[in-house]
Amino acid sequence: SDVQIIDYPRFFTPNGDGYNDFWNITGLTVFHKAEIYIFDRHGKLLKQINPQGEGWNGNLNGNPLPSTDYWFKVIYTENNNRKEFRAHFSLKR
Repeated sequence: SDVQIIDYPRFFTPNGDGYNDFWNITGLTVFHKAEIYIFDRHGKLLKQINPQGEGWNGNLNGNPLPSTDYWFKVIYTENNNRKEFRAHFSLKR
């Protein structure tokens, strides 16, 4: 049987150097119909991103957010079933 493995960066460093400047989940295709939601530690929704897009740059309303952990939820389709995966990552400045 086919199994979907969701791999994601455990941290990113949006400092403009061209390396790890955006956070996103790779490996999800348009067939997964994935939606990614990023939250702060209080559960406030900060950003919704598309896995086929550039990703999140660590800003909210044009302002850089602090170095800390952020949580995410990805909702995707696998074998015609909607599934959800949750975890966290670190933003380092």
